[in-house]
Amino acid sequence: MARKALCIGINDYPGAPMDQTGCVNDANDWAAALIGRSFKVSKLLDSQATKKGIVAMMGHLIGNATKDDSLVITFSGCGTWVPDSDGDEADGRDEALCPYDVGAKGVIVDDEIKTLFATRKTGVRLLMVTDSCHSGTVTRAASNEAGADTRERFMPMGNWMSTKAVPRKLAGTLSASVLRPTGASRPQGLFSRVMGDVLLAGCEEGHRCYEGIINGRPNGAFTYYALKALKTLKPDATYADWHRAILKYLPSDRYPQSPQLFASDTDRERIVFA
Repeated sequence: MARKALCIGINDYPGAPMDQTGCVNDANDWAAALIGRSFKVSKLLDSQATKKGIVAMMGHLIGNATKDDSLVITFSGCGTWVPDSDGDEADGRDEALCPYDVGAKGVIVDDEIKTLFATRKTGVRLLMVTDSCHSGTVTRAASNEAGADTRERFMPMGNWMSTKAVPRKLAGTLSASVLRPTGASRPQGLFSRVMGDVLLAGCEEGHRCYEGIINGRPNGAFTYYALKALKTLKPDATYADWHRAILKYLPSDRYPQSPQLFASDTDRERIVFA
């Protein structure tokens, strides 16, 4: 019964003015936590996290896993959306992850991730953690941790797609500030339907993930508080317990994002990382 993980963190987006500061720290923090729980961890950081590299590593991790293996994939970087090309999205758009070379190679759309996940063998347990945009009474984040220099992890199409390719009817404008259209966005729903396992997402549908300087160090707000909550859990805690613990910290005044848990009723009550 193997325990393997892939942690991806991208701060640097050459040619696109949306560089981040805390994504590599996120990936290293997830890796350290997972190593502490007996996972064999691989990492893709910045220039390693090309579209080809991410797809290949995800494919290798999932395709080579066997029954009763436990897999974790974490992604910290920018998210975006593109017009749906095959008619399978009710809102007319595919959600996507932005690799390091997004300007040259484009994004990794949810349909591509669906294909990768479809190679998973029966009995392989898979958790995906996304700390990116397009990835619900709470105690607010402690004021001494709230941090500064808050920014979104969203990559507008106008920042990486050619002017001719940006969809005028959906985007409504052509600039670096092109934002998402109105309407529902459910990348989380897609992942959970495909996987039949667990997705922990840093924000709800159509909303944004944030990063900032937390305790003097750049981090994604979701990653920081998810890992802080993880340390408080009992050995037999479930994914539902973990999600409830995260919601003690988020959303907050500085980080207005509501982390989401998508899983079947059975998987929600599965012990974390089991």
